[in-house]
Amino acid sequence: MGRTWRDGTGLLRTPGGVVPLEIAASYRARRRGLLGRDGIDGALLITPTNSIHTFGMRFTLDIAYLDRSLTVLDVVTMRPGRLGLVRLRGRHVLEAAGGAMTGWGLAPGVTVTVEP
Repeated sequence: MGRTWRDGTGLLRTPGGVVPLEIAASYRARRRGLLGRDGIDGALLITPTNSIHTFGMRFTLDIAYLDRSLTVLDVVTMRPGRLGLVRLRGRHVLEAAGGAMTGWGLAPGVTVTVEP
């Protein structure tokens, strides 16, 4: 049986260290995402979803698509005003400020851990 996700905060454990995490699991929180913000310290986990867009965003984002086991499927950098491709095996999306995920060691095949 899968994990039940709820809106809130937590920690994201990556190969590069521990990162503050916001979790957007409700329809309202997923829809809002990072809209209206000028940046983020750490990352935002949007769940469940397998695609995102950056329409209305004020800054460039690093996007990591994750499968059910929190293994990275793909990492892309998206400027504002873009529509991301759907990842069929995707279940979650991590969003962070552009350039952050390289420092965290996120790449396809890496598994992360979330601690609420």
